Amino acid sequence: MKRSLYSALLHRFLAESNSEILGKIASNDKFGIDSAQKSAWIEQIIILKEELRNFKSGKIIFEYVIPRIGKRIDNVFIHNDTVYLLEFKVGEKNYLNHNIDQVMDYALDLKYFHSESHNVKLVPVLIATEANAINNSLQKYDDNIYVPICCNKRNIYSCLNNISSLDKESKIVAEDWENSIYKPTPTIIEAAQALYSGHNVEEISRSDAGAINLNQTTEIINNIIDYSKSNKKKSICFITGVPGAGKTLAGLNIASVRQNFDENEHAVFLSGNGPLVDVLQESLARDQCLTSKVKKTDALRKAKSFIQIIHHFRDEALKSEHPPTEKVTIFDEAQRAWTKEQTSKFMRTKKGQLDFDMSEPEFLIQYMNRHEDWAVIICLVGGGQEINTGEAGLGEWFQALKYKHKDWNVFVSNRITDNEYRRGKDLNAMLSAINANIKEELHLSVSLRSFRSENLSGFVKSLLDVKHVVAKELFNTLKDNYDIVITRDLIVAKNWIKNKARGTERYGMVASSKALRLKAEGIYVKNDIEAKNWFLNDCLDVRSSYYLEDTATEFDIQGLELDFALVAWGADFRFNGEKFIYKQFRGNKWININSNDKKLYLKNAYRVLLTRARQGMVIYVPYGDDNDHTRICEYYNGIYEYMKEIGIEEINKYEENI
Repeated sequence: MKRSLYSALLHRFLAESNSEILGKIASNDKFGIDSAQKSAWIEQIIILKEELRNFKSGKIIFEYVIPRIGKRIDNVFIHNDTVYLLEFKVGEKNYLNHNIDQVMDYALDLKYFHSESHNVKLVPVLIATEANAINNSLQKYDDNIYVPICCNKRNIYSCLNNISSLDKESKIVAEDWENSIYKPTPTIIEAAQALYSGHNVEEISRSDAGAINLNQTTEIINNIIDYSKSNKKKSICFITGVPGAGKTLAGLNIASVRQNFDENEHAVFLSGNGPLVDVLQESLARDQCLTSKVKKTDALRKAKSFIQIIHHFRDEALKSEHPPTEKVTIFDEAQRAWTKEQTSKFMRTKKGQLDFDMSEPEFLIQYMNRHEDWAVIICLVGGGQEINTGEAGLGEWFQALKYKHKDWNVFVSNRITDNEYRRGKDLNAMLSAINANIKEELHLSVSLRSFRSENLSGFVKSLLDVKHVVAKELFNTLKDNYDIVITRDLIVAKNWIKNKARGTERYGMVASSKALRLKAEGIYVKNDIEAKNWFLNDCLDVRSSYYLEDTATEFDIQGLELDFALVAWGADFRFNGEKFIYKQFRGNKWININSNDKKLYLKNAYRVLLTRARQGMVIYVPYGDDNDHTRICEYYNGIYEYMKEIGIEEINKYEENI
């Protein structure tokens, strides 16, 4: 795939006429150009010819594509061992912060996901053509990305030459760089936007083992759908996977591919996770408004037909005896579907269904079973992700299949033997008397969220299971690529995370919903956040995660992700040197949690919090206060010592990472 609209060695670029260059750019632009874009390109050509003519060599590229974020870099100039990323703002008189962030985002994306950029110097350059010249400090981060350079149309050469004079003798092979393998790992928001706009999963995902795993899973699901449709069968598939392995991405991809596949096939992505649905619907609508200039209400209506809250789907089943429009339904976080007791209670009290006597899985299967010919249910299952009362795990799904829907074909992975999926129940008993087919491709074993380390989920699991030796070993494998530090100073934690993030990399503060006494530290977990503002709004909005004022809990953040997380540890989940102690705050005191289910929910809450960050996290453990019986120092010291024993570094002051 051609990655740019124009590229040429510098001497060739300088020799070609302006009209020749513009003609080549325009002919390669499949979207067509308007007069404003044409004028901008002409201005860039004129300016670059003047400013780059004193360089003896190099290569110039126009409109270089960054697939993961759906953007194109205005210009790339490759010279010796350095890649300059040039972002023009024609006519602009100021160096605006959001424009500086934009060009830094380009550099970060290339450094992380563009193979030939891993070991080269990347210099983001913002060119506000009519701005005054400023003094740029030539600062470089540890990963060879420079702090963005700001220049106008008259001092590009002098700014670039200041860095060029520091170049080594080695040179980048420009052709190799331009055609480099690109291995992106999009956030779930970026993935949803890309899939929704017509990209396929291969274009937006890595090409290593994790992506191969994801593609194999997608392929086998499509085969099962095609088989069910051709043979008029009803099938249910369970996709399991470690946190961040791409289960939601797989589900969104299937919904995208199979939606309106033909007149007798529709697909929908369903989730009971309200914040996830709100954020994804809003992000799709905002993105479409920007790219297609449609009304927000129309864009949001369309997005809701692609991603729906599961409760609306369930309520439709109560209104009539007809089958749903969709033949393919993808249930995200299927392990969180309600038990019979929880569903019946809700239906009686909220819906007036006094004789309702089914679990949520049984009811959803029954609804899809109304189709006379074929139907496919795809359950996305995260091990150790149940975080709320009444969430059933997989048991209720298999119970419904065994006793009410034996004619359904059941497809599971061989990894469903893990206790996190079985929750202590006997696997043979769960699968007996149903038509179970084992497909190992239905398990996603490699984390794609933490692209810096595939071992994060394993480390968190061993940490929470109190397997000291394993946790220490796994921490040693990830610490060089994935930042985990601990502090007892909230200001230090906030400064660390602000300093780590560059460009628009998102960071935020998270804590357990039961960590009520963090309120004394200025962290109030009972303050409801509006997830779409917290996750999507920019750093100037006080409602956004960037402000580190509003705290997201496990309920707000499950299924979503940050680049960097500040994890505040509460006294609800203490460590006594040997095991975790489970507590909840009631009235004016802490009381024991004795229910095994509630213990599991609390442990899983911390599992969710500790697996949200793609690049790193700082864990904040308060000192406590022995004068406050609800915050005795002993409550916090155990977890702090446990983290230190594993090898997590303590930070006591704010340090620059440049």
